[in-house]
Amino acid sequence: MRLISVPLGAAVLFVLAALTASVGSFAALRPSNIPDWLQRHVGDNEGQISQVVLERARALYQKKVSEGSVSNPCYFAMDATRPGDLGNSVLGQRYYIICEAKQLFRAVSSGHGGGRNLKGVADFSNGRRCAKNFGNAMDSELTAGGAYMTAETKTSFKGYYRVGAQNAVFMRTFIQFDGEGEAANARQRVIGGHPAALLRGMCLRKDPNSSYADHDGFVPFGKLVNYAGGRSNGCTSWSPADAEQIIPLVKNNPTTLYIYPESRDIAAVARAKAAGQALSAAGVYWNASCLKEIGSPKFWPKKTLEPIIALYKKDHPAPPPQPVPICKN
Repeated sequence: MRLISVPLGAAVLFVLAALTASVGSFAALRPSNIPDWLQRHVGDNEGQISQVVLERARALYQKKVSEGSVSNPCYFAMDATRPGDLGNSVLGQRYYIICEAKQLFRAVSSGHGGGRNLKGVADFSNGRRCAKNFGNAMDSELTAGGAYMTAETKTSFKGYYRVGAQNAVFMRTFIQFDGEGEAANARQRVIGGHPAALLRGMCLRKDPNSSYADHDGFVPFGKLVNYAGGRSNGCTSWSPADAEQIIPLVKNNPTTLYIYPESRDIAAVARAKAAGQALSAAGVYWNASCLKEIGSPKFWPKKTLEPIIALYKKDHPAPPPQPVPICKN
């Protein structure tokens, strides 16, 4: 048998080329029904949607369409493992609007549940940037991942606020969510979506000519606060500008929302972290930046947390409500 001598560098290049071709062929053969234009938005970088989040969001949407419960051409997804605040007044893009028929993909900011710190009992609070704690308990103010459907919208008068030399009416729309599985108590928890804006420092001002005046002729008045970079009470909150684009999409036209992570994902990530295993090797996903910050995530099931919250309420009764003061000027 005749041996042929091949220079080492050429041999290495040959092997690398063969491996690259094999990987490329495998990727090309890998089954995926995600259209090319949408696949270009898949990834773990800012403004992209991670593969598992998109796959589950699409599967939920397609299931509801096939069942006839959704005819909306758009659907939503949220990745609550990503940071909500990138610093320097820049918000993280982790809520996704996808309209495949129009080849539309948008990534916008969204708040996560702030949780609570029941001092001396249990701390399941979350920081402003990343969420460590998740759960589905009543009064927990935590985000619960899973499958949701948008339901009815309700717009309510919240009060007046000052804009320059004039008073403006603040109306806020709330989209009710109906959840499934671990998120099935979403309506009971009053979980939904709304603009991240509210009135603070409320007082009552005399304005008997207002259609919103009470029987004594007073209207609520406050300072408008935009908390798009902050946390919510478990709801999905958007910047007022983004909310103006999102709310009309689902008014009288329900669609799906998939929120990642579910409790199974949280448990899998926690196991991998405890074992010192890389998430990629374990086949699980979490945003790397937030995972470094939080250490290990935790899911608080309602069967565990609700009795704790109930006992805390009993031991720490809320003070009686105080009347809203009269405005001084």
